[in-house]
Amino acid sequence: MMKLSALQQSYLNRRPGSFRGAAPLDSSADGANKSPAAVFWLVLHGLCCLISLVLGFRFSRLVFFFIFSTSITTNTNHFMAPFRQLTTTTTAADVASDLPSNPVGDAALNGTRVVVGRHGIRIRPWPHPDPIEVMKAHQIIERVQREQRNQFVVKNPRTVIAVTPTYVRTFQTLHLTGVVHSLMLVPYDVVWIVVEAGGVTNETAAIISKSGVKTIHIGVDEKMPNTWEGRHKLEAKMRLRALRVVREKRLDGIVMFADDSNVHSMELFDEIQSTKWFGAVSIGILAHSGVAAVEKEVEEKEKKQAIPVQGPACNASSKLAGWHTFDPQPYEGNSAIFIDDRATVLPMKLEWAGFVLNSRLLWKDVEDKPHWSRDLDSVVDDDIESPLSLLKDPSMVEPLGSCGKQVLLWWLRVEARADSKFPAG
Repeated sequence: MMKLSALQQSYLNRRPGSFRGAAPLDSSADGANKSPAAVFWLVLHGLCCLISLVLGFRFSRLVFFFIFSTSITTNTNHFMAPFRQLTTTTTAADVASDLPSNPVGDAALNGTRVVVGRHGIRIRPWPHPDPIEVMKAHQIIERVQREQRNQFVVKNPRTVIAVTPTYVRTFQTLHLTGVVHSLMLVPYDVVWIVVEAGGVTNETAAIISKSGVKTIHIGVDEKMPNTWEGRHKLEAKMRLRALRVVREKRLDGIVMFADDSNVHSMELFDEIQSTKWFGAVSIGILAHSGVAAVEKEVEEKEKKQAIPVQGPACNASSKLAGWHTFDPQPYEGNSAIFIDDRATVLPMKLEWAGFVLNSRLLWKDVEDKPHWSRDLDSVVDDDIESPLSLLKDPSMVEPLGSCGKQVLLWWLRVEARADSKFPAG
């Protein structure tokens, strides 16, 4: 009991000091001891809190900033205001004096009046004067993009099955080299099916062997016609021949039609990985490439029109609503009929290069195969015009590339004359 009473007495003795030296709570004495300055700051603080509630920011800090930041320095004779006066004119020489010495920056600041606060913006010349630093920056960006693609874009990438119809001609090396380099840069597994008109030749084999990707080189007996219409029909048959190879070998992946006259972006190969069954992308049509002499009326029409794009068109719900097709009207009378014509080459219907499909759509005895796809055996080679002929319901096509807003490849048809004297290759 004696110990308990001693603890209680000790607690009562220490309790008044627990308020960090505060005086006893006596309202009458506290009110009498308050000075007018304390009351003034209390009222000012309450007023600032009320204004802060209305304005939405700490008004009290702004008040104290204006009160205490205005001062005269001891080592200078100029007035230091919190903000630069609007009537003050800042020249490039004044700005340059505040910045550290830099030959590039000082030379670039001559004649500029771009000022932020009390400091000028350092304007560097463009392009960057040091190409080594530019290369390092691009390598860092490429590494970051590759890591982002591996982590966020494609988790389980599928094999890219590229189908390319070709034939021996003067510009074959030029076109196929572009396709070779595009496929070499693809970060996924690639199977390249090259279908050659007129049979397999050593010239074509020598070009595609440099790719380093898995290649299937097959040929058809029919030679490439000299007319553009006949060429389009034969190319459709050659692509169907490649699709039958995909079915026979049961190649699993995404089938794309990489024509040797196309220019591909690397984003295309990432975008087609999201295809479930049958997708479509937008193609930019470079229809001016083969024009040698065009009338002034046609040129004026071309200037008014934007670059033609062929691809899917979507509605407000990002669903397929139709197709953007190429308008050949401005080129009437100047379009090419033969391959060596010096005139504009127009696309026929919808180009195959704008479509991609899941290879399982071509297989037989697939359980989850959609009912709206046609069997490859029921397709007649002479009647097919575009990959849409492989579908019973074309509305099931998946628009890719931000619903067709992104142009991921370009259509280019440039050919030499049939009687050109350039050597082979």
